[in-house]
Amino acid sequence: MHVTELRQTVAGKPGLASAVSAIKHFQARRFQGTYFDLLHSEKYKAAAVFFLQELYSEKDYSERDTQFARIASALERLFPQEVVQTAVSLAQLHRLTEDLDLAMALSWMAHADKPEVTRYVLAWRSVGRRRERDAQLSTVLAVGHELDRLTRARGLRMMLKMMRGPANLAGLGSLQQFLESGFDTFAAMGRESEGARHFLATVTVRETSLISRLFDADTVTCETEIAQLLGQFR
Repeated sequence: MHVTELRQTVAGKPGLASAVSAIKHFQARRFQGTYFDLLHSEKYKAAAVFFLQELYSEKDYSERDTQFARIASALERLFPQEVVQTAVSLAQLHRLTEDLDLAMALSWMAHADKPEVTRYVLAWRSVGRRRERDAQLSTVLAVGHELDRLTRARGLRMMLKMMRGPANLAGLGSLQQFLESGFDTFAAMGRESEGARHFLATVTVRETSLISRLFDADTVTCETEIAQLLGQFR
């Protein structure tokens, strides 16, 4: 599997592993700054925390990576049909994210003498790949919309609960946990008028704007804005 190969490449080079970790940590802090208001909102906190922990986190997803390798042979057999696309989208997102983070880390290492915000902006622009950045955001949003859609499938929550045992026996417990957590998070938010729609629209606007600035804004403006976002969590 591609993600596993990337992990092995990183693991074999301690300096590179440290750089990948630094990139992920930086991005998690940036997310916290961008969504400071949602993370401190009673209505949207759970969804923002879910996105932070499951899609923008620096935590080790090795176990989930391994489970994704079993998707082709086990997913459609074990999981309700309604959740298959969500799991596939998540696998695609994880693969693209790991690939981009590794490319960023290589550039990050080349600018070790720079402040971290400058290093990040330089790494982003050095890697480029704007189409893939747009695809990365589109897939994040697709996962969110699919989770929201799942909450309207009658009886699916009970089906997911019944899948815990079989999923764990098949070695897909981490994927099962993601699906249950995502379902519950979006179900709770969906009980609020326009809750999920507003949350995902906010992510769309803010991430699109950030991507545009990272590619197009002058360096000083871009670095200043990101530094201000990080400053909320220092």
